[in-house]
Amino acid sequence: MSRPERDPGRWRPALDRPALVALLLGAAGVGYRLVLTLLTLPTSNSDEATFGLAALHIATGDERPVFLYGQRYMGMLESYLAAPLVGWAGASWPLLRLPLLALYAVFLWLAYRLTRRLFSPWLATFVVGLLALGSERVVRDQLTAVGGRPEVKPAVLAMVLIAVTLGERRVRHRWLATGLFGLLAGVALWSDWLIVPYLAVAGLLLLWAAPRDLVGWPGVLLVVGFVLGVAPMVKDNLVAPEGQDSLSVFREISTKDGATPSVAERLHGGLLEGVPLASGLCPMDGCARWAQWFGLLYPVLLVAAAGLGLVAFRRATEPAARTRAVAVLALLAGAALTLLAYVRSPLAATDPLGNSRYLSVLQISLPAVLWPLWRAAAHAVRATAAGAARLAGALAGLVLAALAAATLAGTVAFVADAPSLRAEERQARELADAVRRAGLHEVYGDYWTCNRLIFNTGEAVVCAVLDGDLSPGQNRYPAYWKRVGRAARPGYVLAVGSSAERGLHRLLGDRADAAVVAEIGGYRVYHPESAVRPWR
Repeated sequence: MSRPERDPGRWRPALDRPALVALLLGAAGVGYRLVLTLLTLPTSNSDEATFGLAALHIATGDERPVFLYGQRYMGMLESYLAAPLVGWAGASWPLLRLPLLALYAVFLWLAYRLTRRLFSPWLATFVVGLLALGSERVVRDQLTAVGGRPEVKPAVLAMVLIAVTLGERRVRHRWLATGLFGLLAGVALWSDWLIVPYLAVAGLLLLWAAPRDLVGWPGVLLVVGFVLGVAPMVKDNLVAPEGQDSLSVFREISTKDGATPSVAERLHGGLLEGVPLASGLCPMDGCARWAQWFGLLYPVLLVAAAGLGLVAFRRATEPAARTRAVAVLALLAGAALTLLAYVRSPLAATDPLGNSRYLSVLQISLPAVLWPLWRAAAHAVRATAAGAARLAGALAGLVLAALAAATLAGTVAFVADAPSLRAEERQARELADAVRRAGLHEVYGDYWTCNRLIFNTGEAVVCAVLDGDLSPGQNRYPAYWKRVGRAARPGYVLAVGSSAERGLHRLLGDRADAAVVAEIGGYRVYHPESAVRPWR
């Protein structure tokens, strides 16, 4: 990335041209996301608020949660990272997201370093440029504290880079490197199980690249690091009630009853919707038909890149070159296994828009996937290239340009929609202010209102979740439900015209209009004269 230059009196590192351009693009990407973070864009929600509330509890020393409240398979690392900030300044969406912005910057740097090591400097720069852009779907996966993906992506890149440098014999403290590899693997497994395919191929890469470093004390440090990283999950599962361990819960979620979509429906949702959405080519409400081309091209690029990797492996005459070829194949295998696991799930067909976030980890393999296109385009500009090679290179260059243009269009569409998103976020805060002005401290509401409301008030107001029929809903943190249940005169925060509001109107009868104390942004705040709890 840099080379030292000396002059009379001082020494400084000098960036070459690809590194300098990558630095500028990366700084623009971080700056873009910093502005979004300060503006709370993308908008907050109750899932993210749950991580924020956990961070508050961690900061005060009240709790040490291992998994997200209400489930036992999503690690809480993001809450621990944000705890010092929210503990110091109070509940704040920007402070909750700042550690994720730092993780994104680390991800960019590692992506550049690994791409340059495995492929070429200018491909590394191009990849940084693509990753610097970001549609709402992409940025939401990078900047919102909803668990797993912001931290596991840099962890895997670091693991692959460690394995490559060990295989190239470029690491001085090899024992520490293997220990760090194990620690990253353990933390990533605790944070998000969706990263398992990448952890598996990274482990195989390490086994192939540096088998001697897995014997003796380096191997011991590898195991110790992994155990330390995964220890919170192991400890929680040892005391979990029967059927509530992480594996049982994850299996139950993955095998819910219902109609099984056809292979064609799952491939359509996974490839034509999921891949373009996760790549930043589409807005959150779905992909236009013209934007689905990258989903069709993606498996073709995987196969082509795997072929190039195998050829590079067979032609390599030095161990370092073979290690780099195996690393490329590992990145491709991780992407292929992740995509295969996704299209096997019914969710790929039944809700591709809501579940495309599970493919955000494919960004780890972006350099390897683009390698065939980049190599064809680079070969075409050589003076010795034949006519067919020039034509193929020109087509590859057009595809790369189209990918960059589509990613830029997705980013512009998100920025253009920012005013409406900001208005929605303001309404959520105004609703919280209205509840506090009404003197309410315990209220009932729907799932997507409650925890967001609690975080916006810094737990000055607690909210218990009800379903549309006014029965108890998904209350992730039972203490809130119990507190509201003990309140003598709780309030209600309900969406105007919702089934819950209609049910409350029926229960209150002639007293319904008198119970309304505020109406903000499509919500009404009710404070009945006496408690209304029909489920009792």
